[in-house]
Amino acid sequence: MTAKTVLIVDDEAPIREMIAVALEMADYRVLEADNAQSAHAMVVDHQPDLLLLDWMMPGTSGIELARRLKREETTRELPIIMLTARGEEDNKIQGLEAGADDYITKPFSPRELVARLKAVLRRTTPKGIEEAVEVDGLVLDPVSHRVSSHDRPLDIGPTEYRLLQFFMTHQERAYTRSQLLDQVWGGNVYVEERTVDVHIRRLRKALGETHQHLIQTVRGTGYRFSSKV
Repeated sequence: MTAKTVLIVDDEAPIREMIAVALEMADYRVLEADNAQSAHAMVVDHQPDLLLLDWMMPGTSGIELARRLKREETTRELPIIMLTARGEEDNKIQGLEAGADDYITKPFSPRELVARLKAVLRRTTPKGIEEAVEVDGLVLDPVSHRVSSHDRPLDIGPTEYRLLQFFMTHQERAYTRSQLLDQVWGGNVYVEERTVDVHIRRLRKALGETHQHLIQTVRGTGYRFSSKV
């Protein structure tokens, strides 16, 4: 299973280093940022699985960054744990209302941090990321990286696999080509929007007559994954 990536955002280097060591020992990939601006860019470019976010930072505060990420379509589902010296109940409520999934008051032990992080990831990870997801006999298994149709294996390319995985974990919502590029290709990859159409065509061909209808064209918008007509 691919290691989860955690972005640590804290303006104090010793705290980032302490957290990074604990997370790397627990087999997480670690990214670091010392301010909200560079953190936002790293979220877009690297799409981490979770954000450890310090409340008090110079310039844009952690709480402001959390609100911004939860407002934006491509980052609103990113799990966030707030790190802060503020232990008052009002501050905790403010952090949770800003979209944080959990709240840890400094000082904390590395073991507590890793345990809370695992709990948040378990709650926020949809099927299709760590567990197999099935729709009308179409099964995507992320552990074996296989796709099958009624127990018959399908030959799907790596980009089409990522596209299908995104669709199957985000069903019944219409996405523009630009949104699909951000979510599947990543914000740091610059390709034309019509590239999406090419891969949608390949994905439908790979799914065959049995399941190609699940990838629906939404006129004037883009595409949607749905088992509804």
